[in-house]
Amino acid sequence: MARVCQVTGRKPVVGHKVSFSNKKAKRRFLPNLQTKRFYIAEEDRWITLKLTTDAIRTINKNGLTTVLNELREKGMAI
Repeated sequence: MARVCQVTGRKPVVGHKVSFSNKKAKRRFLPNLQTKRFYIAEEDRWITLKLTTDAIRTINKNGLTTVLNELREKGMAI
């Protein structure tokens, strides 16, 4: 699977690794992805999402049902 957050859509970005002598070499900055299981009480089932830690904080703040409703409006099947 791709290294993309299912809530925020955050992906790897490309930058430079800079040595002490200031040589630059290409590298990738990967998002901090975590696989997390959530229980949806309204549907009486578990779902597994691939999220960044920022998205986990968003779910804690806004609630799981709010975030899932926004994802379903965008057309994501959950």
